[in-house]
Amino acid sequence: MYKNVLVLIPARGGSRGVPGKNVKLLEGKPLIYYTVETAREIFNDDQILVSTDDPTIKSVVEATGLEVPFLRPEHLATDNSGMHEVMIHAVEFMEGMGKKTDILVLLQPTSPFRNSKHLREALNLYDPSFDMVTSVKETKSNPYYVLKEENAEGFLVPSKTGKFVRRQDCPKVWELNGAIYIINVERLKNQHIGKFKKIKKYVMDDFSSVDLDEEADWKLAEYYIKSTSAANSTAV
Repeated sequence: MYKNVLVLIPARGGSRGVPGKNVKLLEGKPLIYYTVETAREIFNDDQILVSTDDPTIKSVVEATGLEVPFLRPEHLATDNSGMHEVMIHAVEFMEGMGKKTDILVLLQPTSPFRNSKHLREALNLYDPSFDMVTSVKETKSNPYYVLKEENAEGFLVPSKTGKFVRRQDCPKVWELNGAIYIINVERLKNQHIGKFKKIKKYVMDDFSSVDLDEEADWKLAEYYIKSTSAANSTAV
């Protein structure tokens, strides 16, 4: 069904917020497994590419039977490396193997509660006329209401102006949750992802949007899993 699609799972070895997070056990399972398993529910293994610079991550992923065909070059594995360059590198690698790529699906391992249902629904929104479909959640930090900036005199002013008395009256504002990016490869080759204009949203709930960047995020994820397991046990 999904032809000429490359699923890219970027997994750099270095991590400051949660050291070694991509292979750290989350309720007994390496974090990256959650994303690999989700991708495999929809795509064949030859459509899934894990891009890592870390031999340990490569080994952990290959224990699932999924081949990791290269270690990412050093210049694409620093704190200053851009994801755009990592994506282009992955596309060019696949093209070098004779595999045409029209759509790049970027799945970051730090979103363990993104599942195949979310991914299918986001894929169904994609159209070749778009630059990208990306997952979002409704932000609680509405720039019309709670976000402020400093003006030239050092006083706080609304980040975005509007005549709203209550937060409920403000327009909805969407926050990228980092879980799903479905990207038009032709556009990607000609323009930095940050300059895309034709972007469609796929809305996810707060639970599914958990992004593991810091230790607090990790503890929240563990709590969610344990709470869900306890609820399921009670229901049975």
